[in-house]
Amino acid sequence: MTWFYVALAAGILLGVAGQILLKAGASGETLLQQFLSPQSIIGLALYFAAAVCYMLALRKIPVSIAFPSVSLSYVLVALLGFWLYGEALTPAKLGGIALVCAGVFLITRSA
Repeated sequence: MTWFYVALAAGILLGVAGQILLKAGASGETLLQQFLSPQSIIGLALYFAAAVCYMLALRKIPVSIAFPSVSLSYVLVALLGFWLYGEALTPAKLGGIALVCAGVFLITRSA
């Protein structure tokens, strides 16, 4: 069962990396340039790999646990957006991050 949780964690981290790379590839002047940038292509490939990991995790982890756990990616992306891109971490965002973490904790604890 542990390997399935490793797959879930890998899927979350790969999805976060894919999102950050899509942001990095968003500097193209046109949508086509953005889509064809190396960062975007790698980001999309990481999203695919994340989906494969998530599918593997779903073989043994209930979807009622796995899917809410994926919301941790929102937390990681918000923090990386702050550190890498200087995006604001307002009190409202920090409150939302705390609520997401608390929700995931409660859902996984009851499993």
